[in-house]
Amino acid sequence: MARLPRFVLPGFPQHVIQRGTHHQRILRDEEDYWFLWGRLCDAAAKFDCDIHAYVLMPNHFHLLLTPWRDDGIGKLMQYTGRYFVQYFNHRYGRAGTLWEGRYRATLLDPETLLLPVSRYIESNPVRAAFVEQADDYDWSSHAANALGIEDELTTPHPVYRALGDTAADRQQSYRARFDAGLSQALIEQIRAATNKAWVLGDERFCQAIKHRLNRRARPLARGGDRRSAAYRRTLRQAATLH
Repeated sequence: MARLPRFVLPGFPQHVIQRGTHHQRILRDEEDYWFLWGRLCDAAAKFDCDIHAYVLMPNHFHLLLTPWRDDGIGKLMQYTGRYFVQYFNHRYGRAGTLWEGRYRATLLDPETLLLPVSRYIESNPVRAAFVEQADDYDWSSHAANALGIEDELTTPHPVYRALGDTAADRQQSYRARFDAGLSQALIEQIRAATNKAWVLGDERFCQAIKHRLNRRARPLARGGDRRSAAYRRTLRQAATLH
């Protein structure tokens, strides 16, 4: 079956994940982290993408970014992936692919989900039990968003900027939201939408994206056509034959 095109709208943020093949480790030491971070910086500038949140994990990485052109995310991921694989294979004397197929991504509603997805991304090292607090992990945007530490890779989204009139106010508000945590239901919703490439948002937002792209933005309810009036009519007709 042919793969459906990705949901892409310039100006709308997306959550992106790229994993190492077979959960292989892609970042082994500090030099690897710096190289990947640097290629992401280069690619974001080159292909007109704003990265609002990120985390670099030993066998995968997450990005929350807004593209400003149709091919921005695809080009960013292609550029980063190609140069990192060349670097990694040369450094460690290996050959072949490093990535687990295509990157996974979900277009999301910035008004309601940009900050929760940012927290989801930056909480990754805590959920993986690498650190006790997000503050303790060096390779994420948390220091920039929550503490105001300069990070060339991170560009604040307007939703983040609306958290306060000053940088200190925004950081304090972000930390308060971060400390509140995320429900398991929302975590599962974020994971499902990203892994299955559906739009992440409520019914109103998904309908708006559907009309703009002329595509269904979320999966059919379980049973699909079973819930349609035509299907119910067929069931009633079949019942009269028994």
